[in-house]
Amino acid sequence: MPQAPFYPIIYVRGYAMTESERDETAADPFCGFNLGSTVYRASTDKRDPAKKFVFESPLLRLGAEFGYGDVYENGLDIMDADWQPRSGNRGIPSRSVIVYRYYDGGSALLGSGRPQEIEDYARGLSDLVLRVRDLVVAQEQIRPEDFRCYLVAHSMGGLVVRALLQNPALGDAAARGAVDKVFTYATPHNGIEAAGLKLPAWLSVAEIDNFSHARMARYLDLEAVYRRHGRVDFLPEQAFPIDRFFCMVGTNRADYGAAMGLSRAFAGHGSDGLVKVDNASVWAVDRQLRISKTSPTAYCYRSHSGFFGIVNSEEAYQNLVRFLFGDVRVDIWMQVDAVRLPEALQAQAEEVEALYQFELLARPRGKRWYLSRRTAEEDSPACRTHAQLTRQQASGGNLVYLSTAFLANRAKVSQQDRSLAYAMDLAVRVPDYQLRKRFWPDQHFEGSHLLRDGLLISLEPPLQPGGEWRILHSWESQHVGQATRALSYQALADGGLRLELPLPRSGLTPGLDGKVVLIVSAWR
Repeated sequence: MPQAPFYPIIYVRGYAMTESERDETAADPFCGFNLGSTVYRASTDKRDPAKKFVFESPLLRLGAEFGYGDVYENGLDIMDADWQPRSGNRGIPSRSVIVYRYYDGGSALLGSGRPQEIEDYARGLSDLVLRVRDLVVAQEQIRPEDFRCYLVAHSMGGLVVRALLQNPALGDAAARGAVDKVFTYATPHNGIEAAGLKLPAWLSVAEIDNFSHARMARYLDLEAVYRRHGRVDFLPEQAFPIDRFFCMVGTNRADYGAAMGLSRAFAGHGSDGLVKVDNASVWAVDRQLRISKTSPTAYCYRSHSGFFGIVNSEEAYQNLVRFLFGDVRVDIWMQVDAVRLPEALQAQAEEVEALYQFELLARPRGKRWYLSRRTAEEDSPACRTHAQLTRQQASGGNLVYLSTAFLANRAKVSQQDRSLAYAMDLAVRVPDYQLRKRFWPDQHFEGSHLLRDGLLISLEPPLQPGGEWRILHSWESQHVGQATRALSYQALADGGLRLELPLPRSGLTPGLDGKVVLIVSAWR
């Protein structure tokens, strides 16, 4: 496919609740994909001043760095009947950004002022994909069956995308087959919660029912899955490959100002101000409705939208372009083999309860942002109970998915160096222990770290298919600043590599034994 990997990008914006918000959306040519930012939160304390960091916008950066352009011509959109391609063109180039303007009809400026059903938005997205296909085929002189596109969506836009992909009744099979990858920002894949309370009036109007489980199960064609699992954040394996569906999750609720702050109050901790962290990613299910695999996911300290929003952030943009155009994929897991309790609790281990928090900061060299950021202070760590880590290992309770990182040759500090390197700050905390349902205060300090170290990884892919990778690593506590120790790997059936790195052992109690597990594969 000669255009690979630079396929057209179709952007699907998020939820506009009121008529005035739909009017604002219709009045914006790019529906927010052109919004930048000059600030970021370096601290979780909102009283601390923000830091200056200029991010021009996803649209501008895609144009400047990868040559993408818009498709508006003579004041018209490609879905307008009298749109004509630019002089000398037959259609549109593959490197185009197309905005799905599904709120035009729901605005008072360009339509009736009344929103449509989400099923209608999904069908409209199908029509847009086919229209883009026809125009790219005409311009690039490729076969229609070779056409591919990317869908990039914010918030409810991700549900529109899933409705198209998962529900055969909501669009054309050719449109679904043309989708190469999907990237979602802050999408409520498992709906929107309001702290377990009845939805307040400002959340009970217009299309808010689109975020309820029963309604989502219908338009996502997941009613059988919902009856079995009680959730709707699932992508059937036969609908779309989970490995090509990326979820970007926000964790900053404090800076989301919608509804005068009521949204973040009802969403509660562990959210971006609207969407719960636990509801913002998807899992695959097989034909027997068994959960099989997680989507690649990353986390950033950004809010649902606004000045500190997730779409207009460097962190999310870097994950977007690495996922679309990157070279190496790394899935980051931790496997806990044994947990060492404080000595006084070891004889009563069956009666101990504790919640372990797993933190990760994945960072490339020389940058002021993280590819993924999960910390206890930001309510975004991965969590496991003591029972899961010790008594439920056979069912995978001791396996902890942390994030997926995509690495890109073009983003390296030195283009003469063939290796791709990054660092991971890893930590495991125990907030407290309970013995027979009562707080146990002895022999530890609340919130202590069982593990806190940095892991440096250097990956050098083979020059030829089937060749050997060169992989180096170091724990920062043992060798600061550079990966120097060779690491062996296990070749997997799908062409990937499995790397196991034993955790540095302190020999102290409390503590844990285990390993970091990295699944590495060539991307694209």
